[in-house]
Amino acid sequence: MHHTPREGRFAAALLEAADTLTETFDTEDHLRRLADHCVELLSPWAAGIVLIDGGEAVALGGSTCGGREEVALELLAAQRNGGPCLESYGSGRPVPPVSISAAHAAARWPEFTERALRHGVAATFAVPVRWRGTLFGALNVFAPALPDCASDSWRSELVMAQALADAAGLGLANHRAYAQSRCLAGQLQEALSSRVRIEQAKGMLAERWQVGTDEAFIALRGHARRRRTPLDRVARAVIEGAVDDTELRPSP
Repeated sequence: MHHTPREGRFAAALLEAADTLTETFDTEDHLRRLADHCVELLSPWAAGIVLIDGGEAVALGGSTCGGREEVALELLAAQRNGGPCLESYGSGRPVPPVSISAAHAAARWPEFTERALRHGVAATFAVPVRWRGTLFGALNVFAPALPDCASDSWRSELVMAQALADAAGLGLANHRAYAQSRCLAGQLQEALSSRVRIEQAKGMLAERWQVGTDEAFIALRGHARRRRTPLDRVARAVIEGAVDDTELRPSP
């Protein structure tokens, strides 16, 4: 089967958007790359992505293609009180192509449309960034002209933009799960290491004092309580020789 160069770039962009299982993953860089792919594939004036949590923007990414990243970020930031991104995120559905001048005349998204007109943006559309019912934000495309909505070309671009946004949603969901699993693994490893240190300290004291491990543990625990110090820190001090017996086993 023959594939056009555009189809190849689209497939590569989908793969990159979903590939987030790395320790070096950076959210803002990921969003910028997605916006760049959108511009390269759809040829709009600019594009941007906003991640939203609790109704507030938590990360922004604008296309660097054409040197318009700052403008894209400005247009995303101008949507604090309304805009295609918030509307798409709120509904979980795409916002089809909208004429900026018509929206401005109708007082729809006043702050956003005023900024967009100032930068020569004629039309915009947005699609939600989502995965399996979880909404992360929205992808916003800024176009130099309103597409012919009677043709199928704008529908294919909307479908392509949504596919990119869905791949990004998958990537963000995967990275969230990856980060949570690594955090849990770290906590479990630290808990295991702490337990090993406590057992080692008990054994050292039991041998030094010629007592049972239960008595050694009671001394460890009592010292930790008197000093209001975590038990693991006391165990580490015993192992490192940083605490003496008179502190651990005070005279009756």
